[in-house]
Amino acid sequence: MQPELRAAIVQDATDGRVLMLAWMDDEALRRTRETGEAWFWSRSRQELWHKGETSGNTLAVEEIRDDCDGDAILLRVRPAGPACHTGSRSCFAPALWRTVVERVRDRPEGSYTASLANAGVERAAQKLGEEAVETAVSAVAADGRLAEEAADLVYHLYVLLAVAGVDVADVEDVLARRSGAGEVPRSGDVKRRGRD
Repeated sequence: MQPELRAAIVQDATDGRVLMLAWMDDEALRRTRETGEAWFWSRSRQELWHKGETSGNTLAVEEIRDDCDGDAILLRVRPAGPACHTGSRSCFAPALWRTVVERVRDRPEGSYTASLANAGVERAAQKLGEEAVETAVSAVAADGRLAEEAADLVYHLYVLLAVAGVDVADVEDVLARRSGAGEVPRSGDVKRRGRD
């Protein structure tokens, strides 16, 4: 019989990013408080699980908060690695990003993403450059293919980031920092300002 469960929202204590949603029963909550690491109830396996027990991607709990009705829990944590089973920092990362990260990690046979990953950073960067040119040409030519070319560009950017070991969350963090001062500057603008 499944125990009474409460939703557990897991948030990075450093930057506030929501990492995952899991479920906790009283025993998972007790073990979390006792060990200082997150424990959850697996609805699919019908058992307790210690997050990161096999992957090493544990969640050190800094704070536990109940919501006003007592039916949900907020865990503020310091993750020891990606929170998502796909290898993404967050389970709430874009679906395409999670798929790309998973394919770069697992390298399934016949996967185009895996073939780019196997070819290395240089090939992934070359493909990104090709797609950037095709996107720019499509925009200037007004050929009606800009959305398709932009989709290819975003996909190849994700592949390059994953192959290079940079999480899309890191890119989002840079953009957030830049937008705190107003308009998001280009990299070259930042460099020029630094020389003034």
